[in-house]
This record gives sequence, C-alpha cells and structure tokens, in this order.
Amino acid sequence: MNTKIQKIYPWIVVGLLSMVAFLNYLDRQMLSTMQAAIGVDIAELQQAQNFGRLMAIFLWVYAVVSPFAGSVADRLNRKWLIVGSLGVWSLVMLLMGHCHSFTQMYWLRGLMGVSEALYIPSALSLIADYHAGKSRSLAVGLHMTGLYLGQAVGGFGAIFASALSWRMTFHWFGIIGVAYAFVLMLCLREKRADSGLVSPDRTGEATAGAGKSPGLLRSFGLIFSNVAFWVILFFFASTSLPGWATKNWLPTLFAQHIGGGMNVAGPVATITIAFASFVGVMIGGPLSDRWVKRNLRGRIYTSAIGLGMMIPALVLMGLGHGVAAAVASGLLFGLGYGMFDTNNMPILCQFVPSRLRATAYGLMNMVGVAMGALCTQLLGRIPNLGLSFALLGGITALALVLQLTILRPTTDDMH
Repeated sequence: MNTKIQKIYPWIVVGLLSMVAFLNYLDRQMLSTMQAAIGVDIAELQQAQNFGRLMAIFLWVYAVVSPFAGSVADRLNRKWLIVGSLGVWSLVMLLMGHCHSFTQMYWLRGLMGVSEALYIPSALSLIADYHAGKSRSLAVGLHMTGLYLGQAVGGFGAIFASALSWRMTFHWFGIIGVAYAFVLMLCLREKRADSGLVSPDRTGEATAGAGKSPGLLRSFGLIFSNVAFWVILFFFASTSLPGWATKNWLPTLFAQHIGGGMNVAGPVATITIAFASFVGVMIGGPLSDRWVKRNLRGRIYTSAIGLGMMIPALVLMGLGHGVAAAVASGLLFGLGYGMFDTNNMPILCQFVPSRLRATAYGLMNMVGVAMGALCTQLLGRIPNLGLSFALLGGITALALVLQLTILRPTTDDMH
C-alpha cells in the first residue's frame, strides 16, 4: 500500500463498513414493515403476538451471542469475521424468501441474529483502531449513518413487497449482500492499535504484537471490575429500549396516529429518524472530537445533549397525533440519538483498553439487545402503545443523570 493510500485508507475502511452497516439494518428492519404482505402467505404473522415473537427471536439470539462475538473479535482477524458475518446473514435473507411457514422464518430469523452479532463489535473496534483521538467520534458516527440509512430504506419494505413481492425482496437483497462480501474480501484489511496493519490473507491470526488479549473469563473479570463500565452499560441498555421500540413498533404506532396505512407510516417513521440521526452524527461527531481536546468529559457532554433531546421526543412520539407531531418527534429523536450513538464507542475507549473493547462492546450489545427484545415483546401485548413510548422517556432521563454524575475519564484513549 503506497503512502498516499495509506493516509486515506482509514476513511476507506469507514466507507467500506458503512455499506455493511447499511445492509445490516436494512435486512433486519425490512421485516417490520412487511408484516401484512408476508401475512397473506403465512397466516400466523397476521397476529401481533406472533409478529412480536418473530422480531424478538432475532434480538434474543443476538443478545446471547454478542459477548462471545466481541471476545472472538478481540482475538481473531476482524476482517474475516466481518466478511463471514455479512455472507451468512445475506444467505439467510435469500432463504427467507423461500419460507412457507412461521417456523421456517422463525429459525432463519434466529440464525440471522447469530451472524449479525459478529459484525458490530468487530467493525467498531476496527474503526476505533484506525481512528484515534481527533477523528474517532466522526469516524464511528459516519459508520453509524449506514445503519440509519439501512433503517430508512427498510421502511420501504411494504412498497418493495408491493412492487416485487416480499419473496423477491428478500431474494435480491440477499444476493446483493453475498456479492458485497466478495468486495470486502479484496479491499478490507485488519489493523490492531498496537501491532499495525495485518496482511489480508492471514485469515486465522490472533492479535499480534505486544497487547494480546487475556482469556475469556479474565477479560470479563477485568471489564466488570470497572465501575465506569457499569454506568456505560446501563445508559446503553436503557436507551436500547426506545431505540429498538422505534425500530420495531414506531411504524405501527404512526399507522395508528396519522392514518394512511403502513405505506405512509413506515417511511415517515424510518426516514425522519434516519435523516435526523445523520444530522446528529454530523454535529455530534465533530463537536465531541473538538470538545474532548479542551475537556476530557466533552464526549460525555455531547452524548448527554443527545439524550436530553430524546426525552421530550419520546413523550411527543407517544402522546401526539397527526403528521406534524409524528415528523417533529421523529426528527427530534433522531437528532438526539445520532449525537448519543456516535459517542458510545469513543466513550468506551476512554475507560476500556484496546485489547478488550470488542468484548466490552459485545457485552453492551448483549444487555442492550436483550432489553430491546423484552421491550419488543411487551409492546406487542400492551394495548396503549403510545403511553408506553412516553414512559420510555423517563428511563432515558435516569440514564442521563447517571451518565453526568458518575463518568469522569482521565484519558481519551486508554491503553
């Protein structure tokens, strides 16, 4: 790799992984707006409780696998974990287009949870190793915009299903993912913060160099003995409740509040949040990267501003009616969520060393997604969906207080 490409390659990595992030959320989000279309062929999905079970099995499996996925990412070549993860979940998407029963789709959705769990800890720790200090929040945030865009395009699932059929929609997006896995095989390279670049053909190599990761139980022990990590874990998990609620149930809530059916509610619910989240990332990333130079709590303050925006947004989202309230609440929530989301890994880097970050983020994913799964199932059984959204604002407020009260970093990049 020549010097010029080596200088810009960290941003090439962000671009490559942003596309994977796009497919990651597109593939999981699309199902939430295709319930009616799939229900024509698979009658069990006409029932809200069964649909909640189908959405939740992905989350439960994802949660259980996440800490082990993070631990694997701290030890093996993350490039090949990312390529394998994308290839498997894309193949699952393709197979879902051939389902003829609820049971078949249920098991495939669970398998998707296994494969997708490998991606986020690997990708975020790789980006954090490529981008230290002045560009870390922005780089993580730009990667997260792929997730938001995937969520937004996933909101058009009902429209895709109407134009192509739900089976062909799954089929073609599965093929796209498998094809892109081959692109990553050629273009993506591993890098460890303490060991430099790793040749892309060394597929089984564990962490090279001085900073080898400790054993699994020792890793968990080191992480859980860190009080700051417990606070990070709590605010990550608590914000996962409204985060997953908006992904899985907001289209349904907006369909009740604004009319027009899922063809209108789906795009309104996903596009407003995705667009505003992108703006939040573009504000919160550079703000955090600059603020932390003057004050080590700058990343925490930026994240807290985002959480503060999410609280009134959830109340308006749950209790408001009409298109104006829906759009306003979606925009405010997305703006706050983008500022919060772009700083999670950078804040973690202030308290957890590089060799343990994927494991730590895997543990965060486990608890956060488990809370999301619980919330997804409960919202399918609670009659007043709007009030439930409003109450989630109170939980977010508690997370905000704990974050500002306890987290006091002594460095921006713990080694």
